Amino acid sequence: MGIYTYSNCFRFMNFANSGHNFFKMKAAILKKYNEFSVDEKAIPTMSDDEVLVKVQFASICGSDQHLYKGDFHPRTKLPFTPGHEFAGVIEKTGNHVSGYKVGDKVAVDPIIWCGECDACKNEHYPACEKLRLIGIDQDGGFAEYVSVPPSMLYKVPENVSHEHAALVEVYGIGFHACKRAKVKSGDRIAIFGGGKVGQCVMQAARTKTKGQLFVVDIVEGRLDMIRKSYPDVRTINARKEDPVQVIKNETNGHGVDIAFEVVGHAETIPNRVNPVRGCVQSIRGGGVVCVLGLGDEPIPIVYKELIWKEAQIIASRVSHGEFAEAIEQLSKGNLKPDALITAIMPVDQIQDAFHLLEQQPDKYLKILLDLN
Repeated sequence: MGIYTYSNCFRFMNFANSGHNFFKMKAAILKKYNEFSVDEKAIPTMSDDEVLVKVQFASICGSDQHLYKGDFHPRTKLPFTPGHEFAGVIEKTGNHVSGYKVGDKVAVDPIIWCGECDACKNEHYPACEKLRLIGIDQDGGFAEYVSVPPSMLYKVPENVSHEHAALVEVYGIGFHACKRAKVKSGDRIAIFGGGKVGQCVMQAARTKTKGQLFVVDIVEGRLDMIRKSYPDVRTINARKEDPVQVIKNETNGHGVDIAFEVVGHAETIPNRVNPVRGCVQSIRGGGVVCVLGLGDEPIPIVYKELIWKEAQIIASRVSHGEFAEAIEQLSKGNLKPDALITAIMPVDQIQDAFHLLEQQPDKYLKILLDLN
């Protein structure tokens, strides 16, 4: 450990001989909002308690799209390398690291807890008052190398591809939401929002229940993706149908057991309630609404509708160890990651990738950046 193997040195020799500076790496750098440049920068240093990960693929998240436009200002400091959904192979281990070796395939959990606030002391880490993330609060995985402590790593089995491993983080969010809402066998579920996270919640939920599953969105292309990969899921275009009415009609007037709101910034649609209120109206008596969407706008809710059902509204943020469950379900073939990936592009084309996601949301869901 901490010593380069022959194969490891050979990779570095090839890296140097390919025209790269021996001590530098390629990285996508956001130097000003809405504009990436792909340049060389120093390979991150690592301590004896860290590992150096060679990133294979990184996935562009919805948060990355907001960050790209400046919505996270002043939290993010430019120039900056984003990327919090990524996976790779261990290139080097520090002298004090055990349990990992060069060549291990890993997914990186980007979440950094403070360990000092009341939430952390109660081991409720997603509620950390000072929560930070690799790729948002410090340089991330849109680069060839990242150094992290081994506590942030999860081993990935050989039957899970590097491409699929890059989706473990967002799948972890889906599984965490299911845990927060206590999804169980037989539950009927509605998901308002069929984007990146919404579809991960849907796939995670489907590993736990075969009950009726509804997904609501206003982008027809996203709903088409779901119909092709999960034909048993009832998709609802809220521009064409009233989702609350459809859900009530198709559950014999009862409603679903759990409704997830995964929209965030909701568009106002005539004769439709906002998604959170739609979730409240769609659940049965004693049901659960789980909110994940990170919208900034005030949301009108008629609490009488919630109280009459003696229902619950809970929140779900990031993940809390669900990487292991996501990796296990990927390994067993119980998830459909290829249904999420609509393109794989070299990191040099990152500007084009962000443009496609912004301009054609009906065609592009998840774009992976190839860092090889």
